[in-house]
Amino acid sequence: MLTPSTFETKEERPPESSGITIDETSFADALLASYRRAVESVAAASGGIRAAARSLAAIWRAGGRLIYVGAGSSGLAAAEDAAELPGTFGLDESRISIALAGGTAEPFRLNAAAEDDAAAGEQAMAAFGDLARDAVIAVSASGSTPFTVAAAAEAHRRGALVIAIAHRAGSPLLSTADAPIFLDSGAEALRGSTRLAAGTAQKAALGMLSSLMGFELGHVHQGLMVNLKADNAKLRDRARGIVVTIAGVSEAKADAALREAGGEVKPAILIAYGGVSMSEAVAWLAAGEGRIDHALRRAAIKRINQGQGPEQWSKA
Repeated sequence: MLTPSTFETKEERPPESSGITIDETSFADALLASYRRAVESVAAASGGIRAAARSLAAIWRAGGRLIYVGAGSSGLAAAEDAAELPGTFGLDESRISIALAGGTAEPFRLNAAAEDDAAAGEQAMAAFGDLARDAVIAVSASGSTPFTVAAAAEAHRRGALVIAIAHRAGSPLLSTADAPIFLDSGAEALRGSTRLAAGTAQKAALGMLSSLMGFELGHVHQGLMVNLKADNAKLRDRARGIVVTIAGVSEAKADAALREAGGEVKPAILIAYGGVSMSEAVAWLAAGEGRIDHALRRAAIKRINQGQGPEQWSKA
């Protein structure tokens, strides 16, 4: 009769577990090693991720949409990144969509069978109509998930820029993409569970992709989210802190500027730092395609002309 103590050492593994670590410490070490490989795979792909982010920023500036596609745990990783964009970077949520195998009505109840439905993938993209101005970000660990591959192919036929993230070189998804991102995250410590190493690499790559897009759009300044949507107490506190840090003013003055700016962080920074009106702040930001650094340089010049000194040039 087998008992838990039967498999306490590597030498006492049953034959079917050959090559699989049994003890907790070794398994934990194997998991950590796989996570390190996952991050390293993103570093190796950083050039492609940066190029793709620049393309996404250009599409967004031109009024295009972002459509995330995936199935299973890969789909959840894609959906999470998509859901964060309006709050983090103030992006218009009506221009961000998620196409999940099995639909989005119950996103946390994974429908394994739906991953094999290529026709559903095609239909999901067809529902968006013309995609010539848009970008599709398709994610699949194997790079061969029928739903995701079919959706990406249909998006490509409809004119979208297709960015693909997968973990098998030469896979169908990568082969048909305009911007293929191969993440060589290696074998999973828990065999077949792509939510681990592959999932870690996907989350890191997606986060890097969307954050660099936000940077290109001018929504990141000094490592701060200067275009965040402050729609709860925590984010209102964060908005105040951002204005205090960049404008170099008191919390009271930051709060006053945010009130005048209707809660918008970038104009509030200019109001607090440069003493400009809301309309002037909006005009300056528009002239610099929304980049706060450009507008801060103008505000610094205004301060100098008013005899306040150049001490805040570094803010820009």
